[in-house]
Amino acid sequence: MAENAKQLLSLIEIPILLVQGERVNFANAAAQALLGNHIEQQDIRIALRDPEALALIKSPEGGRAKVTGLSVRGSVWEMVCSPLADNMRLISLQDQSVQVSVARAHADFVANASHELRTPLTAILGYVETLSDPKAGEDAATRQRFLDIIKREATRMQSLVSDLMSLSRIEAVRHEVPSDEIEMVSLCREVIGERPHEVEIRFDANTDSAVVTGDHGQLAQVVRNLVDNAEKYGGSEKGVLVQLEASDRGWLTLSITDHGEGIAPEHLPRLTERFYRADTGRSRAAGGTGLGLAIVKHVVERHRGRFDISSRPGEGTTATIMLPQMKSG
Repeated sequence: MAENAKQLLSLIEIPILLVQGERVNFANAAAQALLGNHIEQQDIRIALRDPEALALIKSPEGGRAKVTGLSVRGSVWEMVCSPLADNMRLISLQDQSVQVSVARAHADFVANASHELRTPLTAILGYVETLSDPKAGEDAATRQRFLDIIKREATRMQSLVSDLMSLSRIEAVRHEVPSDEIEMVSLCREVIGERPHEVEIRFDANTDSAVVTGDHGQLAQVVRNLVDNAEKYGGSEKGVLVQLEASDRGWLTLSITDHGEGIAPEHLPRLTERFYRADTGRSRAAGGTGLGLAIVKHVVERHRGRFDISSRPGEGTTATIMLPQMKSG
């Protein structure tokens, strides 16, 4: 192929190969970065090692194929093969990994959400059907017990739908940087003041005022979710400690600590996944939806902050958020 044509292909940012017969005649910079600098003049069967892709290259009419694992394990690439003169093939590779991953995540999310909604709905329908039976419905104690269960399951569905809507709203604006001035000391006091007094919540701050750029509703939801978790799983004996610390480096650190059973190390990396629960039975019994920490993660990311959870079994758990403070003056 003419040198000027190869120079033109070199400018293309996606991987491009020219294959003549069974050998790579040319590879642009993107292809060499993907498959190795040695790719030119190499046997295409060694370069790709994908049966479907190799079959497509050999076919007279060319076409499209999916190739997996070219960059990293699990990556997905779309290969387009176009026949040229002199037994030459033009091969282009387009990375589809992100799209495939997003599609898979959406499918998993819908499946998990459907399952989470189906469980309480099945329980509600079952108890309603039982109450329709005169023998069960006429017994006051049985009727009240079943109605209490129906109320609990309906409340759980309501909480799940509410969290799903919150997550959807947060994702809709995740690329918009919030611009309101939020005073975090008063916000923390406001959220703590909303709580019932079943568990003692202590608040400590090293400053009287700490202002961040943010969304008041979302930041209040973050504090509410973390305090709620600490109350549910931390036990009531030692209470919950909420600490706010402003640093000279421009970061505001909010930490919520409980003194409960703690979380095993293998669960920590997955706690912010949607519907992931370290203890499924305990979480559902406590009314958890499995979305609280996912909401926290998305809000903190939108606010250009950092979120971390540390825990030791038997000693308790600390959830920590770092947010950039507004510069004074």
